[in-house]
Amino acid sequence: MTVPYTLRVAEDTADREACFAVRKEVFVGEQGVDEDIEYDAYDSGALHVLAVRDDGTPLGTGRLLHGEAAAAKTGGDPRAGSLGRLAVKKEARGLGVGVALVGAIEDAARARGLTSVDLHAQTHALGFYERLGYVAYGEEFLDAGIDHRAMRKTL
Repeated sequence: MTVPYTLRVAEDTADREACFAVRKEVFVGEQGVDEDIEYDAYDSGALHVLAVRDDGTPLGTGRLLHGEAAAAKTGGDPRAGSLGRLAVKKEARGLGVGVALVGAIEDAARARGLTSVDLHAQTHALGFYERLGYVAYGEEFLDAGIDHRAMRKTL
């Protein structure tokens, strides 16, 4: 099944609210993440990418942290970005939306002069990120009660 969709950087309040709605559905609704920790101080300065079906229905989202915000998550490397909050609604999984979102976030990182992207992957998603060129490092850790591993890709 093919679902036509487009990607765009969330430039206005409506787009950001759509990104947050996808995250709420996936992380809070499906995975049981506490809503109080799903949204954080990094959201306001992050670049958010939104995937929307041609009829305007949001399908997925992800964000890129860069600069000081990313340094806190990447061990202080000023040339590394931090990809996070990647979420694809159940109805859009398997359609390439996640791959397209990661690609758009990597493009945004390159455009900002970043040379690598770090992320904290839920362990069930390690294979997804490995197929996109990310390499796990460090020990497994809990975040929001879910097992994660740090991963990095050189751009």
